[in-house]
Amino acid sequence: MAAEIVNPRSDIDTGSDADEFDPAFALHRGGKMAVQATVPIRNKDDLSLAYTPGVARVCTAIAEQPDLVNDYTWKSNVVAVVTDGTAVLGLGDIGPEASLPVMEGKAILFKQFGGVDAVPIALACTGVDEIIETVVRLAPSFGGINLEDISAPRCFEIERRLQEQLDIPVFHDDQHGTAVVTLAALRNAARLTGRELGELRGVISGAGAAGVAIAKFLLEAGLGDVAVADRKGVVSVDRDDLTPVKRELAELTNRAGLKGSLESALAGADVFIGVSGGTVPEAAVASMAKDAFVFAMANPDPEVHPDVAHKYAAVVATGRSDFPNQINNVLAFPGIFAGALQVRASRITEGMKIAAADALAAVVGEDLAADYVIPSPFDPRVAPAVTAAVAAAARAEGVARR
Repeated sequence: MAAEIVNPRSDIDTGSDADEFDPAFALHRGGKMAVQATVPIRNKDDLSLAYTPGVARVCTAIAEQPDLVNDYTWKSNVVAVVTDGTAVLGLGDIGPEASLPVMEGKAILFKQFGGVDAVPIALACTGVDEIIETVVRLAPSFGGINLEDISAPRCFEIERRLQEQLDIPVFHDDQHGTAVVTLAALRNAARLTGRELGELRGVISGAGAAGVAIAKFLLEAGLGDVAVADRKGVVSVDRDDLTPVKRELAELTNRAGLKGSLESALAGADVFIGVSGGTVPEAAVASMAKDAFVFAMANPDPEVHPDVAHKYAAVVATGRSDFPNQINNVLAFPGIFAGALQVRASRITEGMKIAAADALAAVVGEDLAADYVIPSPFDPRVAPAVTAAVAAAARAEGVARR
């Protein structure tokens, strides 16, 4: 895939004048991607090598030794960005066609920030079995599968079953990319205030894909405790309205046995993580512990406006680029896949994700400050650091194949 934002089809007339008034439409006209050859076809000799008859020798070799597909095709450096369009950004269930601009965007971020080729694939099916079967059938063409914008709770089963059936990395970025960047920012916030993760109690607003993954990941990384709240309040074992996913979450989280509302859970809490939208009252933020951290990541409107959060919190982060400390998945997924593909990992492990978070946190280094606990996506050190850490972790955990 071409890394540059080039539109070779700008002469296509859609009959719309929208791009005369909105630069987003102008940029998207004709799409944001194009296929680009990596070898020249200048004459008949080039043609005979790139296609018939020369290509037959390569095909025969791969048929006899299947692993050669990684050396003689693009497979080892290409990811499928797969969605069904049911949970797109803040737009919700808008369908496969309407999701394509986002999937194209994801694909060019893979290339721009990680050097990884990616292909957007929007599926016209939403059934769990249908999606799994489709992706399994497509998988021989790809070195990894990035699941994107698939609604919860289906996304959990889809990822799990694909990981079981495929021997290439399968990664639901809405879950794990968010969790990795959150952990990196939290590690640095704790370092800034002289504390360890094990000393902190967190509260997460939102029990969807991101909230569930963040809670599990932070506990795996050593967070002292975390409670997760959905629309009905804190997810706890005494509730009789929990889905299987939330029931499992209740068993793992909320060691303090909190009940009731999100607001009540925030009293004395060290960390707030918002991945749900909605609004948290200022009084609830004021009730948090001294030197608290507020990561209000909903877009475009954070659960707690930074101006309010700064009155009470030592560190404030959002999901927006116009405030400091943006929790942005692009800090994680390009390097995670680049590292996994580099060593031809069979899967992405918890250890690889923790290594990614640690590497990302380390980029900040001695420049650590309240308004700089996470680096910019445009920091050229980010992707190489994450890539190297993930590749090393894959080798250490025995899932690397080179």
